[in-house]
Formats: sequence, structure tokens, C-alpha cells
Amino acid sequence: MNESKIELIFDKRNKVNSNNYIPKLDIEQKDLADIINNKFLRKELSLPDIPEVEIIRHYTNLSHKNYGVDTGIYPLGSCTMKYNPKINELIARLENFSKIHPLQEENQGCIELINELSMQLQEITGMDAFTLQPAAGAHGELTGLLIMKKYFEDKGIKKDKIIVPESAHGTNPASAKMAGFSIIVLETDKDGEVPLEHLKFAMKGGDIAGIMLTNPNTLGLFERNIKEITEIVHENGGLCYYDGANLNPLLGTCRPGDMGFDIIHVNLHKTFATPHGGGGPGAGPVGVKKELEPYLPRFDNSDNKSKSIGRIRSFFGNYGILIRAHAYINALGKEGLKKAGQIAVLNANYLRVKLEKLYNLPFQRICQHEFVLSEKNLPNDLTTEDIAKRILDHGIYPPTVYFPLILKGAMMIEPTETESLSSLDKFVSIMMTIFEEAKTNPEIIKTAPHNTPVGRLNAVLAARSPCLHD
Repeated sequence: MNESKIELIFDKRNKVNSNNYIPKLDIEQKDLADIINNKFLRKELSLPDIPEVEIIRHYTNLSHKNYGVDTGIYPLGSCTMKYNPKINELIARLENFSKIHPLQEENQGCIELINELSMQLQEITGMDAFTLQPAAGAHGELTGLLIMKKYFEDKGIKKDKIIVPESAHGTNPASAKMAGFSIIVLETDKDGEVPLEHLKFAMKGGDIAGIMLTNPNTLGLFERNIKEITEIVHENGGLCYYDGANLNPLLGTCRPGDMGFDIIHVNLHKTFATPHGGGGPGAGPVGVKKELEPYLPRFDNSDNKSKSIGRIRSFFGNYGILIRAHAYINALGKEGLKKAGQIAVLNANYLRVKLEKLYNLPFQRICQHEFVLSEKNLPNDLTTEDIAKRILDHGIYPPTVYFPLILKGAMMIEPTETESLSSLDKFVSIMMTIFEEAKTNPEIIKTAPHNTPVGRLNAVLAARSPCLHD
């Protein structure tokens, strides 16, 4: 049968009910007879005869092979993998949230929630207006940069370069490139911060649209000259973009808007405890100061006089994530959010002080939510990869490795505020045990992992020629 000849034309003469029509088929008579006789539906399905209990045990055992925040500590630096309160999930699954469509008329409650969340984010970040459309952090970056670009185009000013410190998140230069900017990279100074003199020199060109800054940066360090940085950029006609992926430790303590930033994106799926990892879903709302508000994405771009960059996602964004963030913010309140940020900083510094006794800590200063160790001075020529593989043998997930690139053999550790003291001490004990093994039995580390379903792989071969089947 030639399926291309089938025309799904509604024939009301064959109407079954108001929601079901039998399509009119423009096909050969013999093919039609085959369909009528159910020739293509008569082959029996080959299903295994397995007792229900065996099926349940099979999938339960598979679930035990997974590792996540609900299983144990997940110290991925720069990713803020903290526990997700189950109440958020229950609220997001309420029928009036999960089964409503944005084109329905009865969605005023949903719109009210969106407006409330927008106002909450304004208060938390010090911005004047928000769009909740962006579907992820990098999507938020692109949105913010398109706003920056449209702002200068509207003024008739050509600025086609963006300054990105090398301590920024890796998506920053990629987003800037996608928005049509060239990238100027600023090296990190001896304190792990942006060198002011280099910034002043870079801004003198006149074609710099602004700076993209991650604060605290990927070294887990707060830029102590943050006000000077934004003042330098503004004095030279640029705008300041704040990568809010590391906002968690600053909650309730300081606000990017007060630091002098004009644009910010916020990772709701990190800072406000919603599912993170596995490719999504996410949400990266973008906030701006008053002067940039006309350039925010709009739902309706029929107004030719609008300065908006246009819609950047369908409808209201990832609404389920917005619900979870709204629930999280309301559950903690102003003081609760501040306490969460403070404990995140406390936990990170607790681990930093414990581990710097053995491992190399390049920047000897108080960190924020995360800190970075390096492989420098590891015994017996061991590497960061060796340490990470051995951590797997102890039944926990290793930290982020080899990022940021500005440190050779980096190990970036972020415990978040949701880990208890006993959990932190367990992690410290594992790291100390491995360091002792590095001195006395390095071979066991070099050949790790030993307790996982799959042993050490050839990393290059696994990436280029992955085995996607058993």
C-alpha cells in the first residue's frame, strides 16, 4: 500500500461522534480491503510471560543503580545540585496547574503566580522588571545579550564586543558569539579576580558593549572590587551583565542590582531547588533595570513600534519550573532564603578548611558556595581524573573536574546548604582515605573504579565511539 496516497480528509458522512471522524482514504481498493479485514493488525504481539513481582523487582533494582541528590552528596561545583523539596513537586502536579493550557481562558490564577514570581525575583536581585520566558541559564544569557545588542542598535551606537573574564561560566562566550558579539577575554589576577587595570584598558576601545561577569566566579570567589568593575564599564558607555548561576550563596545578603548590574539571568533550576541535570527542564528568567525594560521579550509583537527583541520561547516559558520556584521562595521566605545562602557558604568553607590540609588550594581565602582544589603536588604522579574515579568506589559522586580551565587539574566542590554535618564529614573522610592511598598504594587509584558496573574506560574512545547497547 502506498501510504503517501492516504488523504486524511474528514468525511462527515462517516461521523462516529463529535470527537471522532473516520478519514476518507484515497487508496487502491485491494489495499482498502486489507485494512477493512484488519490484515495489518492480526499479528500477535510477542510479550514475555513474566510475573508482576519479577517486573517490579527488575525496575526497582535498576533504580538502585541511579545516583542523585536523593541518594547521597552530589558535590558538583558550579551546578548547585541541592536537594529538591518534594512539596514543590506535589504542588507542580496539582491538576489545575498540570492540566491547564495557556490558551484557556480560565488561567488567571496561573498568570497571578507568574506575576508574583516576577516581583519576588525583582526584590531578590534588585532589578526593575523580569521576563520568565527563557528555558535555561544559557537561554537567559542569549536573551540578555540580545537585549544589550538591541539597546545599542536603538541608539545608533555600534558596539560589537563583549568582555568575558576567564573565570566566568563556559557558556558566556558561546552565548555572546551567538548574539553576534566578538569576545575579549580577561585573565584572572593572582587573587582569582578581574584585574581592574586590564579592564580599564579593554574598555578604552569604544566598541565594547559591556561585560559578562559571574559573581561569585567559578573559583567560588566573590569579586571584592565589584562596584569598581561596574563603574569602569558604565563610565565607558557599556552595560553590565550578571551571570546569576552562582546566586545561591548571596540570597538575602546582597543583590546584583545594587552592585551596579543592568541585566541578570537567574537559574531557577539551581538556586531555587527545582530538578537539575539530565538536560532539563530548566528556567532562566532575565531581569533588567528600568531603562532596558522596553527591550524585554513580549508575547505579542504586533506593535511595530515595540522595542522588544521579540518572543524567545512559546507562551510563558517552562511553567512547571516556575511553579516549583514560587513554592520554594514562599516556603522559605526572606529570612529562610538568607539562611540558605549563609549555610551554603558555611558548608563550602568547612570542606575547604578540612581538605586544604592535604590537597592543593590555589587561592588561600574564604570562598563562597564552592572552592577549587588542584592536582598540584598529588603523590606518585596521580591526576584529578584518578582521584575522581576512586571517589566512585566509595559510593558517592565526584566533584566537577577539569573546570575551570584556568587551573590545571581542577576539582571544583560545592556541597550546597542541604548537606548535613555528618554528610560533609563522610565526604572529608573519603577524600582523606584516598589521599592516604595515593601515598601508600597509588596503583589502586590509577586503576579505579573497581566497584562500579563498568570499570575505567578509555575516555577518548568512549567519547568518539560510544557503545550504545549491551
